[in-house]
Amino acid sequence: MAPIGPSNDTITKHEQILNYIQGLKIGTKISVRAIAKALSVSEGTAYKAFKEAESSGLVSTRERIGTVRIDRKRREALDQLTFGEVAEIVEGRLFGGAAGLDKSLHKFVIGAMELDAMLRYIDQGSLLIVGNRMGAHRLALEEGAGVLITGGFEPSAEIIQLADDRVLPIITSRHDTFTVASMINRAMYDRLIKRKIMLIEDIVTFSKPADVLRMGQSITAFHRLSQETGYSRFPVVDDRSKVVGMMTAKDAIGSPEDGTIDKVMTKHPITAAPNITVTSAAHTMAAEGIDLLPIVDRHRKLLGVVTRQEVLDAMRFAGKQPESGETFEDLMWTGFLATASVNASGYDELGIAYKGIITPQMSGALGMASEGMLATLMTQAARRMIRETAKRDYLLESMTTYFVRPVQIDSEVTIIPRALEMSRKFTKLEIEVKDGKGLAAKAMMTAQMIDPY
Repeated sequence: MAPIGPSNDTITKHEQILNYIQGLKIGTKISVRAIAKALSVSEGTAYKAFKEAESSGLVSTRERIGTVRIDRKRREALDQLTFGEVAEIVEGRLFGGAAGLDKSLHKFVIGAMELDAMLRYIDQGSLLIVGNRMGAHRLALEEGAGVLITGGFEPSAEIIQLADDRVLPIITSRHDTFTVASMINRAMYDRLIKRKIMLIEDIVTFSKPADVLRMGQSITAFHRLSQETGYSRFPVVDDRSKVVGMMTAKDAIGSPEDGTIDKVMTKHPITAAPNITVTSAAHTMAAEGIDLLPIVDRHRKLLGVVTRQEVLDAMRFAGKQPESGETFEDLMWTGFLATASVNASGYDELGIAYKGIITPQMSGALGMASEGMLATLMTQAARRMIRETAKRDYLLESMTTYFVRPVQIDSEVTIIPRALEMSRKFTKLEIEVKDGKGLAAKAMMTAQMIDPY
């Protein structure tokens, strides 16, 4: 872990605090003041280490709960909420089982039934949502489920002790059962959508060491590594593994073999964080014309590298996956159907158009179709046209939109995307929105083409 602070003394204290936090039992409540007192450091120094631990997934801070030592979260479990996150969503208060806040729940059960019937639905890793029913609280904890008490009621001392013993959170919320169930369901649905969004950390194996060059190495070392790996682009790191440059075959041209790479390398290279989307990385690599992107932490320490081919392969894989929940764009597009594009004379233009109704949910502040919604519909139509005709996708570069006149709610509109230019790497589109009165909006779009299929 990269140290913070200018002096060796500060570095030692910083690492000491992080080691102290890592050694705490999962579920332990901690604070900046308590750590500063325990380790005899200033609160400022403790705070810096505290924030580092939070960003690294060692601790989690929840409103009305405080900061708790947790296990590092795994990206694979992104679609599952933890009990701690549920507590935050429902504005809850924790009474017991703090050590289990980082556990994931796979379902929730509303306890509006007799205890015997409830047994069929409660199992380990579930959450019981119930009112002031102590028997139901005890039953759920004994079966391995967490408990969320609605209506602002508080658990008994016996139930709090049982929650601590079973390491299962018992949380209270002032909201009623229907409200908290709706809040949790919405959060779970959002997680389903997020699961489909692929991040760089999902495709890069950080445990595998990357091929790198170091400051002070010769041009000969670059050529040797290039021959061994078959690549011609490598990150250059310093003695702390921080990325300080990028060495390419172009940089080596005309340089003496005994010259050092730090004299000819490209300084301040483009890097990316592990939590950016694969699509964002693809756009950066295409726009900058690079085939390899170093992945770094917030201190620019090298974590790994990703190639353009790996990014494109990941996008192809993501494009083939089934939808996991509908986004607002998907919901907006519901009801639009493909049809043949016909010009003013009634002749088929051998293109694709999309027809649909402007619903009340699409209205703007003045009661007409929202300008932002119309622009989104045009990009949706363009994407579907390219997918259906060219079996490809695109990354938007620019879009100029013209709104000719307002579109009434409940109007039927036809969206017509046309490819003015299209090549393997580039496309230029014209998109029109027409209603019963004629042209209502128009856009000119340029985009980079990608091949996800």
